[in-house]
Amino acid sequence: MHRHGYIGRKFGRERDQRHALLKGLATSLVIHGKIETTYPKAKELVRYIEKLITKAKKGSLHNRRQVIAGLSTEAAAFRLFDLIAPQLTGRTSGHVRVERTKLRVGDGVQMATIAFVDEIKSTLVETKTEEVKA
Repeated sequence: MHRHGYIGRKFGRERDQRHALLKGLATSLVIHGKIETTYPKAKELVRYIEKLITKAKKGSLHNRRQVIAGLSTEAAAFRLFDLIAPQLTGRTSGHVRVERTKLRVGDGVQMATIAFVDEIKSTLVETKTEEVKA
């Protein structure tokens, strides 16, 4: 049997489980800015998060609702819209980077870190918290 035309990885999961996995990884990446996972999951996450970042950069109401649906929490979606997307307007693609790290001790699988290419400054969050405290 050939594999021509099959796009995406299955990860030994059914469709809804795969989608939940990618939503969780994307949410963690948006909240923390850098995560470590297996190399195939990181490469698949790049395809998923790039589309969400592009929608967040456009910023229309429809795109906002699609990004909220594509992430697990609304807080992560608001962080992507208000903090991350404005800092990535200079790029048309290639917003995240995947770097191979170590081999996992238990089963020897290749691990990788995925992070945003540009450094994300959290000045907006800090100023909002200072305003709330005052």
